[in-house]
Amino acid sequence: MKQTFANIPGLTVRVDNVMYVPSLEAPEDKPFAFVYFISILNNSDEAVTIKGRKWVVTEADGEVTVVEGVGVVGETPRIVPEEEFTYNSYHVIKHDAEVEGALFGRTDGGDIFSVRIPDFSLRLPLSD
Repeated sequence: MKQTFANIPGLTVRVDNVMYVPSLEAPEDKPFAFVYFISILNNSDEAVTIKGRKWVVTEADGEVTVVEGVGVVGETPRIVPEEEFTYNSYHVIKHDAEVEGALFGRTDGGDIFSVRIPDFSLRLPLSD
């Protein structure tokens, strides 16, 4: 079976919300936790399965953390046309940060694809 890398018109990702959540447990070296909410919308003509993701988190001090893994939140969701899959997860940081990412997957027809996640910022609230 020949596999091709495809751009899937109609497959989009939306960042619904990003929130600072100080009550979440975080490591000492990255004490600030942010929860983000993502929706994957399939307005294409073909079902897709999300197989993995990659995040690049660039902190204000220049430190870059790359996070890669299988699926999203432990799942490899199959999203049929006109459906969406919504999930939330989190990043921990030590400084303000910029986040970029992408999802990777396969169509039911066997094409491999990637779709960018809109960039977003993690900004610590100003203290009084």
